[in-house]
This record gives sequence, structure tokens and C-alpha cells, in this order.
Amino acid sequence: MPYRHAFHAVIRALACSLLLGGLAQAAGVRPVLLGIDGEFGLDNSTSAQAVELGMRAAVQEINAAGGVLHGRPLQVVVKDHRSIPARGIRNIQEFARMPDLVAVFGGRFSPVVIEELPTLKAARVPFMAAWSSADGIVDNAMQPNYVYRLSLRDSLAMPALLAAAKRRKLARVGLLMTNTSWGRSNAAAAERALPKLPGMKIVGTSWYNWRDTSLVAKYSQLRAAGAQAIVLVANDDEAAVLVREVAALPKAQRVPILSHWGVTGGEFTAQAGPALQQVDFSVIQTFSFYKADPARVKRFLASAATVSKVKRIEDIQGPVGVAHAYDLTHILARAIDLAGSTDRRAVRDALERVGSHRGLVKDYAPPFTPARHEALGPEQLLMARYRADGVLVPAQD
Repeated sequence: MPYRHAFHAVIRALACSLLLGGLAQAAGVRPVLLGIDGEFGLDNSTSAQAVELGMRAAVQEINAAGGVLHGRPLQVVVKDHRSIPARGIRNIQEFARMPDLVAVFGGRFSPVVIEELPTLKAARVPFMAAWSSADGIVDNAMQPNYVYRLSLRDSLAMPALLAAAKRRKLARVGLLMTNTSWGRSNAAAAERALPKLPGMKIVGTSWYNWRDTSLVAKYSQLRAAGAQAIVLVANDDEAAVLVREVAALPKAQRVPILSHWGVTGGEFTAQAGPALQQVDFSVIQTFSFYKADPARVKRFLASAATVSKVKRIEDIQGPVGVAHAYDLTHILARAIDLAGSTDRRAVRDALERVGSHRGLVKDYAPPFTPARHEALGPEQLLMARYRADGVLVPAQD
């Protein structure tokens, strides 16, 4: 849906949530708060809205079934960091002061989350990573670790992207990376992956800055170095710039682009326009509604329809963020009941003891353990492509 429609849907869902919370408080029952710290105010971004949609659909189901802790409803509290780390840090501090808040869900931007880690550690607030993928978000040296991720991680993404290139006999690749902690995480992961992919070679790595208005020179340098394909780490804005520029080149100068998933968190197809169908462009994903269990998809769509304008799979923007947040909210609700309270340390510990969950993305058995705060693995990965109508579907190659 366009951003303005997503905004109105969020407002309606927030009003509904506030009404439910008000009714619960009027009855003497305090709601249990779940925070979301996301990039809502970033132009063209839909990723935070996707995470919120997944959370709200799950909350609707959980509350309809009686809530948590013997009748307390869950309530979502939204804060916007606009992709600015300082705002994110302030948001975490404000969330930490809310007595009934048990955890904070994060958005797409790994650099923001990484800057928030010291604050999360000091505040001892459980952080649920539903989209961000930098390895350092979970590999953070916290003791105990308050971060749980149901999302892709870069050390899974890069081997999978390189392996996808190898399957297509594109053995010489160039890396085109954002000059951020997320880009550096992926560059390191790609280098680590090479020894397990004999015959593959990285011919060069080029770096661009956020909001760069042209990437074609860096693309051309990699192609001149012998790249048969480009592995791209970008969000939607810069990726759309690159796609338009590559489409304008002679056909012989267009090489396949295999992209990390940041492009799926915004208005990428609208920004790229018709050029997207002129470029061989694929993107890694952890989930597709088109490959999920139909009964679970039907249940999700029924719940999503009560809190948004989503009626069909085709209406869903940022499908991975939606599905991850949906499953993660259900898992967190079970942990709250296991903990028997809203005490954050008890909830953190209980997340390691949730035995199993039949989710939208997969069956988790268990989702997390004391030694593993990553819920997804390489078996969830797939490549996807954009149809002419802008809908992301599993790739055939």
C-alpha cells in the first residue's frame, strides 16, 4: 500500500490498541507493553510499518485468546527513530522507563541497532530483532545477552548470495557495499564464505555512501575488473538508483545483480520503475507467503485484515518483516507466560525456554536456546524476483 495508506492504517490500529488498553485499565487490568523502535519517518521506507503489521496481527490473535498472564492484553507502543541512531538511543531510554514494557522490537537498519546496543545492555531491555541482519547485533558480548533475532544474519546471507551466483555459473563477482557497519559486516562475511565455495572469486569491492545519487561508476569499475555479477548490499533508495542506471547501459554491459534484502523495505519498485524489468535483479529472502503453509497464511490474513487494509498476499509490503514480527510476537507472548510476570530479566530467561512454536515462517523447536539467540538458519533462505506488477515472488533459478 502507498505510504499514506500505511500511515492511516497504523493510526487506526493504534487507536484500536489504545481503546483496548483503556478498556483493560478501566477494568483494573494493566496491559503488557511491547515497544517498536523503527524507521517510520524515513521517506519511502515501509519496513517499520511491516514489522508493526506483523506485531499487531499477532497481538490481535493473542488478545482474542485471552492475552497473557491470565488475562492481561498486549499493547503495542510505537516510537520513530527515522534511521537516526541518536533518536533510537533516546527511544530505548524512554522505553526502559515504562514499568509494564517487557521488550522492544527493532526495524530494518542494523547501524541504528548496533549503536543502541550499549543502551540496551545498561537498561537490560530484551530486544527482538525482526529484520536487521548485521552479525554484531546478536554477537554483542552481552552477558547475559538481551538480544533475540528472528531474521536473516549477514553470515548466512553472503554465502547464500555467492552460492546463488555459483549455481548460475557466475564465478567472478564484485561486491558493491554501503559504507556502514551493515556493509562492513557483509564484506567480512563474504570473505569468510569464499573458502567453502571453490572456484568463486571476488574481483573487487566498491563502497558507496548513503544517499549517493549515482552508483554506476562503481558498478562499471567492478565490471571492468571482470565481475560477471554484482552482489549488492543496499537499501531501496540506492538500489533503485543503480537499477535505473544499469538499465540505461547497453545490454551487453548489464550483468546480473544479486541483492541483500534491504531493498524490500521500501518503495523500491516504484522508485526503480520500468527499469527493473530491464535488469537481471534477484534478492535474498528468508520467507515467502507464496511458499508458506496455506492454512497459516489464511489465518494471518484474517488477523491482518482486522488491523490494516491487507486482504491478499499481494497487499503485503516487506513480507519478511511482517512474517518475522508475527512469529516473534507469538514466541514472546509464550515467554511472558512462562516467566509469569513482566519482569524483563525473567522474560529474557524464559525466551530461552520456549519449547516449540508452529509459526508462519517455520516450526520452531525450540526458537532459542541459551547458546543460540538466532531463530532462523540457512534452510530458510531463498532467492526471489519482482514480477512486472511489483510483487516479490520466489525465483525459478
